[in-house]
Amino acid sequence: MPFTARDLRNRLPSWLSIWHDIKLSILSSGIFAIAAALIVSGCNEGITRLYGDVRQYGLWYLGVSYGTVLVLQDAYFYFTHRLFHHPLLFRWLHQGHHRSRYPTPWTSFAFDPLEAIVQSLFLLGIVFIVPLHLVTLIAVLTTMTVWAVVDHLAVDRLPLSFPHHWLGKWCIGPAHHSTHHVKYTVHYGLYFTFWDKLLGTQDLGYEKKIARRS
Repeated sequence: MPFTARDLRNRLPSWLSIWHDIKLSILSSGIFAIAAALIVSGCNEGITRLYGDVRQYGLWYLGVSYGTVLVLQDAYFYFTHRLFHHPLLFRWLHQGHHRSRYPTPWTSFAFDPLEAIVQSLFLLGIVFIVPLHLVTLIAVLTTMTVWAVVDHLAVDRLPLSFPHHWLGKWCIGPAHHSTHHVKYTVHYGLYFTFWDKLLGTQDLGYEKKIARRS
């Protein structure tokens, strides 16, 4: 039996919860679309650091810039996500996402409007800071979308060896993120478990379960 299903005993979400997530996702998509339009407009005006000629920085830079953006985005997400859980901010910035205690793929982008704005600011800012090929930007957006959906599958669809082998321990999957939706005060990362481990927000019970399966 998958790790999440056995250890967290996920339940099927209600249709009301799914419909709530769909409505928030549509609203968030509109906000991200506005951010994308601003990026395209800035690119056309030549004021971003987006470029189209691979030779400008070389092929090697495509991989380096892709990895760099993922690491920066993960750090940005961790600290903003943890901030959203502050009692004074949670109601306004993050409560909508946590209406789904047992998440589905629809929960992936079910953000309150203010949270969607904050997350879109990373994408708006990074194109002015880091030189990025257009293909790299698309790769980052694709990774973000696919990873968010996978993390919210609730029932772990990944191989049983993940996240229990050496590489998987540093990557976030459905089992890891489902724990966040159940306990709220742990597991704030997006892609990697690094910040959770470093700053003490990795669930100790989850760590022990991984150790027993390693």
